[in-house]
Amino acid sequence: MTAHVYTRTASFDNDVASIIQRSFVSLRDWNDARITRNALGKLTQRELMDIGLNASDIDSVARGTFIR
Repeated sequence: MTAHVYTRTASFDNDVASIIQRSFVSLRDWNDARITRNALGKLTQRELMDIGLNASDIDSVARGTFIR
């Protein structure tokens, strides 16, 4: 008689946890960028100039890639 034992490996569990964690991080980053983009989009050109930005800088600021 043969007995088959099916077990999950720790690697599989870690991979699933890693995928879920990366998904939550991506969702958080997307939401932060959306909130930033919306807040900066509500400012007037004068208000943007006061903080050293212009309208074309909004996307790069939201993505975190803005360089002065």
